[in-house]
Amino acid sequence: MRILVTGAAGFICGYLVPELLERGHEVIGIDNFSKYGRLAKSYDSHPRYRFVEGDAKDVALLTELARECDQVVAAAAMIGGISYFHEFAYDLLAENERILAATFDAAIDAHKRGTLQRIVVMSSSMVFESTDVFPTPEGAELTSPPPVSTYGFQKLAAEYFVKGAWEQYQLPWTILRPFNCVGIGERRALRDTDVMSGNIKLALSHVVPDLALKAMQGQDPLHILGEGNQVRHYTYGGDLARGIRIAMESSKAMNEDFNLSTAASTTVLELAEAIWRKVHGPDGPAFRYVTDPPFEHDVQRRVPDVRKAREVLGFEATTTLDSMLDEVIPWIRAELDAGRL
Repeated sequence: MRILVTGAAGFICGYLVPELLERGHEVIGIDNFSKYGRLAKSYDSHPRYRFVEGDAKDVALLTELARECDQVVAAAAMIGGISYFHEFAYDLLAENERILAATFDAAIDAHKRGTLQRIVVMSSSMVFESTDVFPTPEGAELTSPPPVSTYGFQKLAAEYFVKGAWEQYQLPWTILRPFNCVGIGERRALRDTDVMSGNIKLALSHVVPDLALKAMQGQDPLHILGEGNQVRHYTYGGDLARGIRIAMESSKAMNEDFNLSTAASTTVLELAEAIWRKVHGPDGPAFRYVTDPPFEHDVQRRVPDVRKAREVLGFEATTTLDSMLDEVIPWIRAELDAGRL
């Protein structure tokens, strides 16, 4: 297949693009480097990869590129961690809607021409922000109260773009909801503001690199947001990329939605202690922590039902948190030593 990937310089796409290339697909990536600044990727010179520097809101450019492709992966978005939701409450809603509308306009045009087979929409676990059903199955986004954060609401709106494009234009689709991606490649966003966590400025808005950086910089006791009893399903970026690729290749995923996640639950406190041990080693100082007031949209439980992806696609996220940390922590240390974080 030839695949257009929007937001190709982003975090998850840093795993997805090489996964697609390794499986023999051609990829056209588009990004304007607005989040992290200009980045070089190891696959930039791959013979089946073409990168286009451009804005995912540029309907004419997206339309031109989509006409060449079999599938479009709608991954471009303003996205960040919990502090990002508050700092950019309006921009997350407005900018992401503009990106999404441009992408769907291009995909609908290409489908009308008989070339595009499907749009693959990267949604989010945040569509389940207000649910009280655990584990949360696909479909709960339709029966739960709407998300409270503008980011979660916009991701739910993305799924309604899918519904509308199918009903009016019969544009085939697949919706994928990653849960708490962990991996290398996340850097500080250009628009991030300084937020203090104890005596350390948060350089990254996601919990794994945030805690690792604070431990490396000598924060003791370690500051965590909230009581630490928040439950998450930390899922390796490589597993997510494999799940996305499997869904894209499968006819069974046509006009279906899937939660993509590990089945393992971990509390933030358990994560913090695991990171502390990885950073300081078994003979290092005892783990101590203090709690900071949580942000408003810090959801207490994100626990997905992963049976559908397993039963329909044969996909399971198998990488353990221990293995993820063995990859991520040395990368963060190297980036910190090089002055890039």
